[in-house]
Amino acid sequence: MTAAPSEDVTPERQRDAERTRAEILDAATEEFASRGYAGGRVDEIAAKTRTTKRMIYYYFGSKQGLYVAVLERAYAGIRRLEQALDVDHLDPGRAMRALAELTFDHHQSHPAFIRLVSIENIHHAEHLRTSPILPGLAAPAVDVLGGILARGRAAGLFRDDVDALDVHMIISAFCVFRTANRYTFEAIFGRDMLDEERSAHHRQMIGDLVLEYLTAHVGRA
Repeated sequence: MTAAPSEDVTPERQRDAERTRAEILDAATEEFASRGYAGGRVDEIAAKTRTTKRMIYYYFGSKQGLYVAVLERAYAGIRRLEQALDVDHLDPGRAMRALAELTFDHHQSHPAFIRLVSIENIHHAEHLRTSPILPGLAAPAVDVLGGILARGRAAGLFRDDVDALDVHMIISAFCVFRTANRYTFEAIFGRDMLDEERSAHHRQMIGDLVLEYLTAHVGRA
């Protein structure tokens, strides 16, 4: 049985533990994103870090514990960005576009996140549902979107028959699709959706799509 950590841990030892944990999560993210939960091997993760399989289990308890921690960190990353987005000074249309662009930028630059989400959907979110922080994974996205929608409706700009989750779904569908289906789309249509020359066009497109939908029929009989 692993001994409990000492209560008089020094700041330096604490920093070392945090660095080790982060290093393990970095390696585990790539392993699970590349091989899935079933195919991911803790031995491989240990080999890519300055630690051991025993130490990984000390930090995370089990392979599933490590996998859930990877999912939690992946979701927490985009949620922190959403919470930090300063849109209160922007008009509702520009604020909505800024949020769509933030999601676009994050998903394009974090393909491992998209792969992890796809893999967990194969498992019907059975691992994610065990996360103790699951209730907090939705609030940031819904709160920010809800605030923008409320301001847009109050100004008579946005339709009132959609909620924050509807808009979140629209943005996510577009941004996730580009990465999740990149290779099959290219094989069939001969177009790489993540081609740098098309990124600016797609970034503009998602903002336009969301705003066109939110403003459709507003003020018309």
